[in-house]
Amino acid sequence: MSETDTPFRAPYGTPFGDLLRAAREETGLSYRKLAARAIDPTTGVEVGYTTLHRIAANKSIMLSPGVVGAVAAAIGRPERDVRIAASQQYCGLVADDPFGMSDDETTVVVVHAPGMGRKDMPKVEALLRRYAAGELPPELSEGDRSSS
Repeated sequence: MSETDTPFRAPYGTPFGDLLRAAREETGLSYRKLAARAIDPTTGVEVGYTTLHRIAANKSIMLSPGVVGAVAAAIGRPERDVRIAASQQYCGLVADDPFGMSDDETTVVVVHAPGMGRKDMPKVEALLRRYAAGELPPELSEGDRSSS
């Protein structure tokens, strides 16, 4: 799962660390210089160079709101991609499109346990196909939003 050879392997790979190491290699920037760019645009949370180094070394960190956005800003990657990588590395969740339903207009992301594939999720696939065909049940359609 991990693209970069590291001494430690998290049970579900090290994609979060991989993204940071790849960005450092591609940009040639130190962790201190990356940290200067590590500011979440939504929350203003800043991430220091020691946290970036811990992520790149595949060590655990405290993931509070804004940390992933700050890392995404530091490495110049979409927050969605960075959030998916962090979820897999730290929570053991895999987020991908096991049905191959994404296209230029729509991105399908299903969060599931590692090792699960299309054949393990027939109800999810059926729901997505119904959604694509415009056949959602009323409780899932935009026109029937109940106020709580």
